[in-house]
Amino acid sequence: MWRHLCGKLPAMIPKKTKFILSIALLISCVDARVSLAQTRWVASWATSPQEASDEDALKANELREGTLRQIVHLSLGGMQVRVHLSNRYGIEPLHFTAVHMAIAMGAGSAKIVLKTDKELQFSGKPEVIVPAGADYVSDAVDLPVAALSDLAITLRVDPDAKEQTGHPGSRATSFLAKGNTLTAEDLPDAKKITRWYFIAGVDVAAAADAFAIVMLGDSITDGHGATTDKNDRWPDVFSKRLQANAATQKIGVANQGIGGNRLLLDGIAANTLARFDHDVLAQAGTQYVIVLEGINDLGMLTHEKEVSEAEHEAEVRRVIGAYEQIISRAHAQGIRVIGGTMSPFVGSSFYHPNPKNEADRQAVNAWIRTHFDGVIDFDKVVRDPMHPEMMLPAFDSGDHLHPSPAGYAAMAEAIPVSLFVN
Repeated sequence: MWRHLCGKLPAMIPKKTKFILSIALLISCVDARVSLAQTRWVASWATSPQEASDEDALKANELREGTLRQIVHLSLGGMQVRVHLSNRYGIEPLHFTAVHMAIAMGAGSAKIVLKTDKELQFSGKPEVIVPAGADYVSDAVDLPVAALSDLAITLRVDPDAKEQTGHPGSRATSFLAKGNTLTAEDLPDAKKITRWYFIAGVDVAAAADAFAIVMLGDSITDGHGATTDKNDRWPDVFSKRLQANAATQKIGVANQGIGGNRLLLDGIAANTLARFDHDVLAQAGTQYVIVLEGINDLGMLTHEKEVSEAEHEAEVRRVIGAYEQIISRAHAQGIRVIGGTMSPFVGSSFYHPNPKNEADRQAVNAWIRTHFDGVIDFDKVVRDPMHPEMMLPAFDSGDHLHPSPAGYAAMAEAIPVSLFVN
């Protein structure tokens, strides 16, 4: 903004007045430059893009003829905002014909605060073609947003490109309306979808000492068992804790959980090591990453049939090797890595783990407790003291694998804030 203010004053102003105004304007411009220099971009919201399955994909004609409004819950506030669009799993360029942003009235509602509606631009233009396999960051928009507030991202896209990029585990309602409703205050007749499409992140311009924590995980981080539109995953609850503490109010949280994700092999989405650069290193302002991964690796080992003792031992070594890779790559970028112990899953009808699977989990957890830059003992928090191989019933969503909202809250409350305060 100061670039538009810090020019020459009109010639008709008297010299004495001009001199005074010049000095005042110079001071304000210097203050503005200093203010900009003392801010940094920090991830306030994020999700991990995945390839939309056939059943998740939106119909091309609905997209082409309609408008998609999606609600995201910010962790950190700021005076400026920018949005990450994603065509990461597209195999052809994707044309966004218009993208708008506004303060949302709240989660689960398509209604926006109309006076806050802003058109996003990309290198000064209101439309953008995102290459296949790429993400694209918008220009900065002057829009003050509060911590823990909801933001509506409304877009129109020409979906001739094949394969859609999205995130099925949104636990948030999106709205697909007919026609051009980019600036509509509400979308009462819109089709409701519990998915996100084509968006990967929101950054805010925050204080120079602000930073982000990336939560890297599977469905337990993504929030399976959480309540749609209630933002009660453990990363959400932890964000609330951070904002309630004056010492941690400059910390953003980026949830990079994917249901079914594995450290070593692809499944519903790319394996953790393959997505690490995109989902962790590329996040603005990241200084810490919390890793809660591996339960799907251990579970899938014997999902179809039992394997030999040697194969169990080899799987434990491979999981630990993946952790070592994450630590090494994060440290190379100055990012500290906090390990989360894996929660119990005996009783899971999907994985039907036996004593050997439990021994694998115990072996990996023992390594986690002694090799990361810090540890969050999620296992200790949610396990049943009388049956430590199982989740405490009060924290169990019912499938003996994923915590309930009460379990997620307990996990968030157990994270030592001291890990992130110098």
